[in-house]
Amino acid sequence: MILSDKSIKEKLQSEEISIEPFSNEFLQPASYDLHLDTNILLFNTEKHELIDVKKPIDDLMVKVEINEHEGYLLKPNQFILANVVEITGVDSRHVGRLEGKSSLARMGLIIHATAGFLDPGNKLRLTLEMVNLSPLPIRIYPGMKIAQLAFEELDKNCERPYGSTELNSKYKGDLTVQASKMYKNF
Repeated sequence: MILSDKSIKEKLQSEEISIEPFSNEFLQPASYDLHLDTNILLFNTEKHELIDVKKPIDDLMVKVEINEHEGYLLKPNQFILANVVEITGVDSRHVGRLEGKSSLARMGLIIHATAGFLDPGNKLRLTLEMVNLSPLPIRIYPGMKIAQLAFEELDKNCERPYGSTELNSKYKGDLTVQASKMYKNF
């Protein structure tokens, strides 16, 4: 069941979910608006010709800080990683679902490639996998509304929340934008 605005406030009060910082201004009927942080990761395509999923890719990425006034010009078909400002968390009975904003989607901006899930037991700054599908560049700014997070309640508490040793959770509690850690699966 997706939580309504009223239920989101109740779950925040009981600490079953968390949003830091929280403002009623950004609470929607069944979600909460999230904002773009200042740091992004870009692929350095000059140094490498491919991505090998069995190897770390940290050295393929370049960290860039977005200027508050100039923003960042996301080129057509360009892929970047970014964080949201808010730290969000859920207990072992809830999940979060990251969704795009309609107005940005109508410009061709995709804010998450496939990883739009906040697992039970995790608390972090969500990472966005952003792509510009438009034929034109799109200028984005830190602090802008970039996504929305909806919350759902599970039928029962999960047995192994995110971060449990046997799950090999790679992004538990991340507060900064991180490159893929897929290589840890091999």
